[in-house]
Amino acid sequence: MSFTARLKKRLYFVAAGYFRFFANFAFKRWHPRVIAITGSVGKTTMLHLVEFELGGQAHYSHDANSAFGIAFDLVGLRGITGSKLRWIYLILAVPFRSIYYRHRERYYIVEIDGERPHETEFLASWLKPEVTLWISLGRSHAVQFENQVKEGVFENLDKAITHEFAMLPEYTQKMIMIDGDVPLMVKATQKIIEKGKTTAEVRACSKKDLQAYVVQPDSTDYTIAGRQTTNFHFASPQPRDLAIQLVMLRELTDYLKHPLKTDFTKMPLPPGRSSYFEGKNGLKLIDSSYNAHLISVASILDLSTQLKVRPKWLVIGDIVDQGSIEGEEHTKLADLIAKSEPDRVILVGRRTRAYTLPRLKALGYVVRPDGDLPVVRSYDDVKQALADIEQNATGNETIIFKGSQYLEWIIEKLLKNPEDAKKLPRREAAAVKRREKRGLK
Repeated sequence: MSFTARLKKRLYFVAAGYFRFFANFAFKRWHPRVIAITGSVGKTTMLHLVEFELGGQAHYSHDANSAFGIAFDLVGLRGITGSKLRWIYLILAVPFRSIYYRHRERYYIVEIDGERPHETEFLASWLKPEVTLWISLGRSHAVQFENQVKEGVFENLDKAITHEFAMLPEYTQKMIMIDGDVPLMVKATQKIIEKGKTTAEVRACSKKDLQAYVVQPDSTDYTIAGRQTTNFHFASPQPRDLAIQLVMLRELTDYLKHPLKTDFTKMPLPPGRSSYFEGKNGLKLIDSSYNAHLISVASILDLSTQLKVRPKWLVIGDIVDQGSIEGEEHTKLADLIAKSEPDRVILVGRRTRAYTLPRLKALGYVVRPDGDLPVVRSYDDVKQALADIEQNATGNETIIFKGSQYLEWIIEKLLKNPEDAKKLPRREAAAVKRREKRGLK
């Protein structure tokens, strides 16, 4: 790590503390009922689900899930969206706006990202949520926690990451909802209760309440059991794992004594999270390109398995921010791909080429039994991946995109309706500039 990077890391919470100090005046003036959403993946989707239910009764921390972003959000400002000179403006504007600014909604629905050590506690000890929805747990941003393991603070990455997320339940006042099918979540919340660190009720939700799951390229239906049977409908291909969020959503609306909506066909989807688009020449495109961690890739590959369509192609980008475990994670990725039995796989990125491709070859999963087109292709350049699709797709394919490496650029080039590009992820100016530097226009 460079000197500049180390300095930024050390000063992160000093600077965040400055903004929190002033933003807290606006927060106390507002005094909302705080509902916090955290987890390794799926937070933004959960935020949108809650927004669809509560509507204008709440303010939502869209695009603000860090120590800085939430402080800015509380005084009605956005973070760094353009020039870095904006920092000067924010340093001056946050204290000024904290004097008078106030949100008016009853609830604050806030997404909290446990991306770096101690950030969750920094936010949890400040916001002290009434309700916490801890929706998932995995090795997202694992590279950020490696030093804690090296220094002996935690035995392994899983325990380090679990501890980070568990800081939010520790400061929760009334209700903690967790995925009861994840042992590390159950153990962490049990320990918090046993030590008397919270008196909040813990509700262990379960995907076992899912009675039926039917997914198509342009729709999904869930039947959730429990105290009552509920049918949910989406006009997009959503993964089976969304069931845990639907169970929590039902529990949350019950807790808030708010009527539950179950038809999500008109809910705006967050970009890059299982959106369906019509492609050129009849292609069906499923965009889940916002990010990739092993648990989210596994979820999308399970979705792929459940889709009763052929031919079915996968375009998979690297899993990033994994540090020393990237080889292990990308090898596991190969096993998941093989189980999903696609008709063609296009890997994009140096990590999938180094680790995923050799494992697929070892599994004998490179050439179809009939000797037809190779199932697997690996590219470092998204332009080559796009060329592969354009040269080999007939127009009957359903193509599922998951991962990093600018896969959204490929989707944009394949859209039947160019206007749909605005619904893709990374439309902000900084992301456009990054793509342009790679020659992606």
